[in-house]
Amino acid sequence: MYLNTHTYYSLKYGTISPRELLDEMLQANVSCFALTDINNTSALLEMLRLAQTQKIKIIAGIDFRNGAQQKFISIAKNNFGWMEINTYLSKQSNTNSKIDDHAPLFQNAFVIYPYASIKYSDLKAHEFIGVHISDINSLRFSHLKNHQEKLVILHPITFRNKRDFNAHRLLRAIANNTLLSQLKKSEEASPEEVFLTETEIKTAFKEFPEIISNTEQLLHSCAIDFQFSNETGHNNLQHYTGNHELDYKLLKRLAFNGISYRFDHVDDTILDRISMELDIIRQKKFVSYFLIAWKITKYARSKGYFYVGRGSGANSIISYLLRITDVDPMELDLYFERFINLFRQSPPDFDIDFSWKEREDVTRYIFERFPNSSLLAAYSTFKHKSVLRELGKVFGLPAHEIDKLQRNPSQADEIGQIILRYSSLIQGFPSHLTVHSAGIIISEKPIQYFTATFMPPKGFPTTHFDMHIAEDIALYKFDILGQRGLAKIKDTIKIITQNNTLQNFDIHDIKSLKKDDTSNNLLRSGNAIGCFYIESPAMRMLLRKLQVSKYLDLVAASSVIRPGVAQSGMMREYIIRHRNPEMRELAKQKSPTLYNLMPDTYGVMVYQEDVIKVAHYFAGLSLAEADVLRRGMSGKYRSREEFQQVKEKFFDNCNTKGNPPSHTQEIWDQIESFAGYAFAKGHSASYAVEGYQCLYLKAYYPLAFMVATINNGGGFYSRELYLHEARMHGGKVHLPCINQSERIAVLYDTDIYLGFGFINGLETNTIQNLLNERNNFGFFTGFRNFVERVQISIDQLILLIRSDVFRFTKQNKKALLWDAHLLLNKAKKIPTTLSLFHTRAKEFTLPTLWKHELEDAFDEIELFGFPVNTSPFDLVIEIPPSQISAKQFPLFVNQNITLIGYMVHVKAVRTKNGKRMFFGTFIDLEGDWIDTIVFPPAASRYPFTGPGSYVLQGKVVEEFGYHCLEIISQIRIPSKNADDTTSTRLKLGKNAS
Repeated sequence: MYLNTHTYYSLKYGTISPRELLDEMLQANVSCFALTDINNTSALLEMLRLAQTQKIKIIAGIDFRNGAQQKFISIAKNNFGWMEINTYLSKQSNTNSKIDDHAPLFQNAFVIYPYASIKYSDLKAHEFIGVHISDINSLRFSHLKNHQEKLVILHPITFRNKRDFNAHRLLRAIANNTLLSQLKKSEEASPEEVFLTETEIKTAFKEFPEIISNTEQLLHSCAIDFQFSNETGHNNLQHYTGNHELDYKLLKRLAFNGISYRFDHVDDTILDRISMELDIIRQKKFVSYFLIAWKITKYARSKGYFYVGRGSGANSIISYLLRITDVDPMELDLYFERFINLFRQSPPDFDIDFSWKEREDVTRYIFERFPNSSLLAAYSTFKHKSVLRELGKVFGLPAHEIDKLQRNPSQADEIGQIILRYSSLIQGFPSHLTVHSAGIIISEKPIQYFTATFMPPKGFPTTHFDMHIAEDIALYKFDILGQRGLAKIKDTIKIITQNNTLQNFDIHDIKSLKKDDTSNNLLRSGNAIGCFYIESPAMRMLLRKLQVSKYLDLVAASSVIRPGVAQSGMMREYIIRHRNPEMRELAKQKSPTLYNLMPDTYGVMVYQEDVIKVAHYFAGLSLAEADVLRRGMSGKYRSREEFQQVKEKFFDNCNTKGNPPSHTQEIWDQIESFAGYAFAKGHSASYAVEGYQCLYLKAYYPLAFMVATINNGGGFYSRELYLHEARMHGGKVHLPCINQSERIAVLYDTDIYLGFGFINGLETNTIQNLLNERNNFGFFTGFRNFVERVQISIDQLILLIRSDVFRFTKQNKKALLWDAHLLLNKAKKIPTTLSLFHTRAKEFTLPTLWKHELEDAFDEIELFGFPVNTSPFDLVIEIPPSQISAKQFPLFVNQNITLIGYMVHVKAVRTKNGKRMFFGTFIDLEGDWIDTIVFPPAASRYPFTGPGSYVLQGKVVEEFGYHCLEIISQIRIPSKNADDTTSTRLKLGKNAS
């Protein structure tokens, strides 16, 4: 009886989750129903998975509409019919076309038109007319009464009750961006689209038994089936070469060909590992998956693209030999079973990072090389604050009233109470489909066999389901990510090559980089500003506490820093054991099983695979159960039945083995606290490789490295701080120059010229015009020469003048502004034309114009976001006397001191009792870094009050050789404004301008 049911994946229309709809059907003893979301297929596979152990049959369909206007419903007879209707929806969606009035000639799908929307004579053999309960009275007097063989019951289900109906109306108002009071009836569903039992529906149609029979027959003639287990294989591209055996021979040949590139010496251990992995890869039918990853990275190398293969895929020696990854799993004793094992139920995936500049081309190549490719979707859901704001707008509340409701919900009036009540219902509903950050699937069958697709701005077809459903249906994704760190490395090498300072080294010779003493000294001291993943205040602190000076220690640190490990207290325990051999012995005596499982990390769980090891060896779970446990620690899977079953078995097994309950609970708490956040060891190792590449470049080419960093959008810190770091390494930073600068920053010896692209408001066309003119016809000889040669508006010219790009003319900016207005007369300049003679512009003499000493600094702040050639300490009214610097902290341990700091970064955290505290990072008067910690009492009395310079008073504390300032008070020093005429000239760093 149910040919038209909606979940909340009928976006901004439906109000029932897939689970709730299934529960309604089961409770009503429904044996079969068609799921037909509006122009969407997101719910089907999830619904089929949920129903696979239930005695209920789900039919696949789509409710095709233009907006709220229903055109027709199509219901698949079988999987091929599902592919047909998905293909049609994909075509209309990807081309942004409206749904046609008449359905295509589907071969394996039924079509149902709304009552009175089509003539009986126009119906094809597989097409029907749907009759609503509200249409029955009209049917009694219609000619269609004599053609009941073409009629079926069409009772839509969109909500369960009056509350759902109200939520539906609110969603429709949000969708139409209108007030609820002005929502058109044509944009909302009928209140009758409520869930009715089969008995109630049949009773309504009791005088039309043929229509009831037609409906039942249509449902019973449809069936769709998907397998939700990868035990029998997967749905990815099955063959790379077209043949399983040829695929395996190619993989084996590539692996053995890679041995000489990767290893200087080969022993039986390496050969046995290769043989073991090849055997498992073959048994699990992952051969084509590896070959596809190899092909993608081979293409990248052919184009000179940098990439990092990471994630658990780095645990594989085959990945290493095929150059998918650069991590030697033998050196790190990486646990291959974390990536693939014969018992693992969840699909593995390869994570491959490319430069953010080159990722799109790699994605294009994948879609061209492998036809059945698609991006994975993600669901953008209504969050608490966004729901309140949207509902506030629907009810016509002004912005300040909505803000008040968000801040103080307890003080809500009657309308506010309604908004709060319905926001709690709508919160969590999907709002719209978006794109997964990286996931790409490559299917054996056309993607439309599983789902319809849509076309986001990225320009590649995208599924309607997310990564979790992809895993359920055994479609293994490739994560193709973009990052700026790789572009930074590549651009640094380009800069030093252009400056003829490139030494004879290979940035991919990781073995040599790991042994470089200068790089390791930077690592040990935490002087890693600009280096990928190891430059944050927390990471620099950890590097110094651990005294990290080798690759293996950095691998561990990369995962130890993750939130779960730190919050569980195991980060501190790891530091203690790392620094004190005696503590390792005590740990070994306390829990020898854990210590023997993880000797490299002294018995501390650091990596994701540690969860598998502990669950398997300590708690006696199977490898498959251990992997369910690992997966279940994050997000969606925690609530799944299989996770809860494994959790119970963990405790039962430990109890059976005689482990003390308190010890079992302690181990479980550690697992639970960090498993969802920790890295796989291979993932940490991959990040450590990139970190070493950055360390080497910073150690030997610091200026080129910093220029590449700011040209790629910076990193953890702002562009201002990377320029400061460049100054600390002897660089001289210059504002853009009309004859020296490019779109991005450039380096000439030790001179760094900022790029025109850094000027806020300067248009791309302006930059391109001036660069084309300069490159084609030579340097500009003066200001008027520039104006004569370049087409530019007065507004754009003023930006260039205020940026001081014409300083080579020796004219001050105010004189140039007068000249600009005289020459362009406040009008857009017309295109220049070539002329044999130039008319000489009128000359004039200006009086001496007053200039504020910080005028240029204010211009720089407005145009670049920070003072380029002025110390930030010059911008405050008065610098209190301070004789102490960050370098002197070791001399003042446990003493109270006062010093001045310029704020760099602040991180707010919550204590266990919910109070706020902060970690602050500053730069002192000499340009060195200050780390501070602000506990709740000081945080409440002396909060951060914005960017700028602060007087910091606190106690110097030391732990494991790391010094920081425990704040007693911090007060921001007032900044000068244009009316101030005095300043104290101080330098930020030894080489500051």
